[in-house]
Amino acid sequence: MYPFLRLAKEFYIHRKDPPLPLTGTHVSHHVCWPWDLDPWMELNNGRTLTLLDLGRLPLAKRVGLIAALKSRGWGLTMAGVSVRYRRRVRVFQRVEIRSRCIGWDDKFIYIEQGMWRNGECANHALYRSAVTDAQGIVAPGRVMAAMGLNETAPPLPDWVTAWIAAEAHRPWPPMAD
Repeated sequence: MYPFLRLAKEFYIHRKDPPLPLTGTHVSHHVCWPWDLDPWMELNNGRTLTLLDLGRLPLAKRVGLIAALKSRGWGLTMAGVSVRYRRRVRVFQRVEIRSRCIGWDDKFIYIEQGMWRNGECANHALYRSAVTDAQGIVAPGRVMAAMGLNETAPPLPDWVTAWIAAEAHRPWPPMAD
């Protein structure tokens, strides 16, 4: 089940945090609970993605995206993710999640997140996110205008542009057999 109570707790904890610039970093702290574990008694890889939501959604609020979504009836979806898992996270261990927007192109907004424990990065994710309306994807330029911003997209890091290029070559739909 989705951790709605944990998400509500994050919004409550960060309710008085100052707004962030669009590419600012939101930092949140979490605990790996027994229900977050896989059979090997470590943080489940799928649950990791869910816990990253607990950093990404308050980030969206602090940069003003949630208000723009609500005022226009827009939605937010994930259109891709690449994750590196490097360190185990075990039950009752505390982690810090660092979340930030690293840029956008004509369709997508790119978000970087890292989960840190004891000064080491346990995992790192690159998300391709899209704002949607009834007609499909809303161009990031329209999203920025709705947020009251007149921002030019910062140049995406080379590793991000390489991932975008690799994704463009990936077959879709995938092979069925």
